[in-house]
Amino acid sequence: MAKVKSSYVCSQCGYETSKWNGKCPNCGEWNTFEEVEVTVSARSGARAASAVKDISDSIVNVTAVDASYNEVRYKTGLGELDRVLGGGLVKGSLVLLGGEPGIGKSTLLLQICSFLGDDHTILYVSGEESLRQIKLRADRLGVATPNLYLLAETDCERICNVIVKQKPEIVIIDSIQTMSMAGISSAQGSVTQVRECTNMFMHTAKSEEIPMFIVGHVNKDGAIAGPKVMEHIVDCVLYFEGQRNLTYRILRAAKNRFGSTNEIGVFEMADRGLLEVENPSMLLLDGRPTDVSGTCVACIIEGTRPIMAEVQALVSKSSLSTPRRTATGIDYYRMSIIIAVLEKRLGYFFGGLDVYINIVGGLKLDDTAADLSVAMALYSSLTDKIIDSKTIAFGEIGLGGELRTVTHAAQRIAEAERMGFEKVILPAHALKSVDTKKLGIKVVGVHSIKEAFREI
Repeated sequence: MAKVKSSYVCSQCGYETSKWNGKCPNCGEWNTFEEVEVTVSARSGARAASAVKDISDSIVNVTAVDASYNEVRYKTGLGELDRVLGGGLVKGSLVLLGGEPGIGKSTLLLQICSFLGDDHTILYVSGEESLRQIKLRADRLGVATPNLYLLAETDCERICNVIVKQKPEIVIIDSIQTMSMAGISSAQGSVTQVRECTNMFMHTAKSEEIPMFIVGHVNKDGAIAGPKVMEHIVDCVLYFEGQRNLTYRILRAAKNRFGSTNEIGVFEMADRGLLEVENPSMLLLDGRPTDVSGTCVACIIEGTRPIMAEVQALVSKSSLSTPRRTATGIDYYRMSIIIAVLEKRLGYFFGGLDVYINIVGGLKLDDTAADLSVAMALYSSLTDKIIDSKTIAFGEIGLGGELRTVTHAAQRIAEAERMGFEKVILPAHALKSVDTKKLGIKVVGVHSIKEAFREI
């Protein structure tokens, strides 16, 4: 016989304890514990073990599993989304899509229904919008496929029952924070509800081999709201990034069991939905000033794609006792290290100056190959020397002021040549993997930052 007991769960991290605490011992947050009722089986461990069904016949040799590419993956109709997913939507996978409110999560998923609906049946489950609202948005986006079915429901068990009976080929859940289970006493969006609903959707997707998209809200820190275990349950975690005042969005994979997590997809928000940006370099460099100091172009690698990005720096006299340091698009501490190297190794003084670094277009540079471009932009702004608009630079800076080699140098140079640049400044060690005789662009290898500054 089952009995009910109370348990307390942290709404921030999902930590569970048998008694209430003011401060969570796991994440350190205050007043985050919520009481939930847990059903516990009264059967002893020995009796429970004896009642378990033998599933030895379910063991299958790995060579007998059919996993051919054509049968496993569905093309979504958006090449940028397929790139991030690793080639398409895998059959039976559970994909979590998170992002800021209004960034375009629901728009993206409704758009792919137009292409997927030609060959597959789709069930779009919404807990936030009415059927009329979804229809109005579909008309605006031009989605008119007859294979798209809508359901406005928030009960997770009812939804899974519909999925099992109707057997749609693709399911979209918008959003997981609005789903709930009647057997759990906590409110919608709580840690327990989100975890258990995600588990139920996962079991349904795997047992029926139906791919599912789940929309997830984000908290004030930018992470997907709910327990961290939810990101462990799903197969793919996608983040939709961007700024509301900018028209383009970046789709990035934080977890992908079926492909690389380094790929990104670039979209532009238009009146009729999201448009693919197949050449992000041209978009990010559009309107770049050519006669202003403090700007330099970098070439970074996102997965297998080289992307050109403009680095802007502004160094000005400070009116404060403690100068300002602002970094947008790059790591703040990385900027501080580069400034410290310029002061110690080259003697440039930034102590009484405000320093602002900005990566144009809202792009975030995690590639250390952008170090040299940041240093050259700082030097250009400090000395008011203009860097030729046809010159790019990339390379990692060491604490001794030396330039360390970077990967994919040949791909970066080829992208620079394709974009019309005439000169590339890079670490001399990276030239070992480049055949300079076949290049139609001037390549300059340098060993230190000082040598790179001489080429300006």
